[in-house]
Amino acid sequence: MKLYFRKTGEGFPLIILHGLFGSGDNWFSLSNLFGEDYTVYTPDARNHGRSAHTEITSYELMADDLLELADSEGLKKFHLLGHSMGGKTAMQFACLHNGLVDKLVISDIGPKHYPIHHQEILSILNSPGNQKFESRKEAESKLQNSLPEYIVKFLAKNLVRDEQGIYIWRFNLKGITSNIEKIGSSQLHLPAFQNPVLFLKGEHSEYIVDSDLNNIPLLFPNSEMQVVANAGHWIHADNPEAFMNVVKGFLER
Repeated sequence: MKLYFRKTGEGFPLIILHGLFGSGDNWFSLSNLFGEDYTVYTPDARNHGRSAHTEITSYELMADDLLELADSEGLKKFHLLGHSMGGKTAMQFACLHNGLVDKLVISDIGPKHYPIHHQEILSILNSPGNQKFESRKEAESKLQNSLPEYIVKFLAKNLVRDEQGIYIWRFNLKGITSNIEKIGSSQLHLPAFQNPVLFLKGEHSEYIVDSDLNNIPLLFPNSEMQVVANAGHWIHADNPEAFMNVVKGFLER
C-alpha cells in the first residue's frame, strides 16, 4: 500500500512511525526538530490519517507498506523510530530487513504479546452517536463523559469534516476494531536484528516490565534500555525535551 507521508529536513533519513489512533501529524513538532539533522519521514499507517483504509491489517502488512515507501523514496539505509504500534511495526521491519535499518529506536513497547487493552475506547467509539458530530465541541463533550480528558484530546485530533460538514473519524474505526487482536500480537518468531537498538521506557508506563529484559536480547542482542523520567506511555509528548536528547544522543554516536 502506498502510504501518505510528510517529509521534512535534510540529512541521513529517519522514519518515524506513530502509534494506534495516531498519525504522522502527531510528530509534527518533533519531526521539525529532528529535521535540523535528518531527512524525516512521518507516514500515516494504513487505516490511520490520510492513508487508505483496508479490511485487514497486520504487522507483516504494515512492514510491507514501509518497504514500499522506502523503495519509492530510494532509501538504501535509514534510522527507524517507532512508538507503541509503530514500534512493533519497526521491530517487524528491522528484523526482516536488517540491511535497510541502521539504528532502531523503540518507544515504550516490547517484542511480546499484549492483551487487548483498548477495548473500552473502541466500545465507546463504536457506541451509537459517537461516529458523527456537528462540532468538535460536541464530540469532546460526549467522549469526556466516558474517557479521560487527555485521551479525548488525543482522539479529537482525528476528527475531520466530511462533504456535508459533519465531523467524522479520519481513522478506520471498523478496520481497527476488527483487527485489534492482531495489533497486540507477538513478534518473537523473527530473525534477530544485529544493529544498535535503543528501547525507551516511560517512567510511569507499564508497557515494558522487568521480565521483558530477558526477551528483548533474543531479538535485539545489541540493544540498550533507557527510562525517561516524568513520562508515561506517550514519552515524546510527556517529556519531549528528554526524549529528543536521548534519541539524538543515541543516533549521533
